[in-house]
Amino acid sequence: MKIAMGQFAVRPVWEDNARVCLDLMRRAAEAGADLLVLPEGILARDIADPDLVRRAAQPLDGPFLSQLQALSRGLDLTVIMTVHTPAAGERVWNTQVALRRGEIVAQYRKLHLYDAFSMQESVNVVPGDEVPPLVPVAGMRVGMMTCYDLRFPELARRLALDGADVLVVPSAWVKGPLKEAHWSVLSTARALENTCYVAAVGECGPRNIGASLVVDPLGVAIAQAGEQEALVFADLDPARIAHARDVLPVLKNRRFARPELA
Repeated sequence: MKIAMGQFAVRPVWEDNARVCLDLMRRAAEAGADLLVLPEGILARDIADPDLVRRAAQPLDGPFLSQLQALSRGLDLTVIMTVHTPAAGERVWNTQVALRRGEIVAQYRKLHLYDAFSMQESVNVVPGDEVPPLVPVAGMRVGMMTCYDLRFPELARRLALDGADVLVVPSAWVKGPLKEAHWSVLSTARALENTCYVAAVGECGPRNIGASLVVDPLGVAIAQAGEQEALVFADLDPARIAHARDVLPVLKNRRFARPELA
């Protein structure tokens, strides 16, 4: 599988973000990518107005995703991202979606909300209550995680035991003391402890670190972006997964049961 990571700074106006996403989709497809992963919450964001994610939310059949779906009909490309969608009451879901050939083929509502480091995502967002699905792409199985989920090894282990070869993590990882180190260490740990690929894609800009990366099943970072907007590619090899699971059979050697959602 050839994966593309589209790293950019999310703007306050959804039409601007749609144009960026459409351009990244075209460029990824032209380069022969099978999968494009975009950051978290790409519909609209304003660091001076955290409530914008709630006011700007759109349903899955709204104009933002409709534009991306229209382009995807003509591309041999799966696209994964998260957008905020209306929930009951005044809050929203942080919904990860996978698009392919004009259809939403999978979706996942973020389980772990970022109520940490003096931030409180739950003010505007309702947590999901279902384990994410696996998405087949180019002969590999992709597990869906979102940003703060990266800090919870139970979810990654559950997806690996369900059969995931790749974990994708659209994110808006906020800057702060040691936060870039956390991002790198956690992405590497989730890959190494589950002998799978991890593609963690971060928003860049004034608030977030960017630093999108792909880590292979033995903990080797094989592609990484810096702090600016970028489109980065990596090749994911099933043989590398098989080798890792042969020499490091942690999934077979484990003593704990398969994690279940509380």
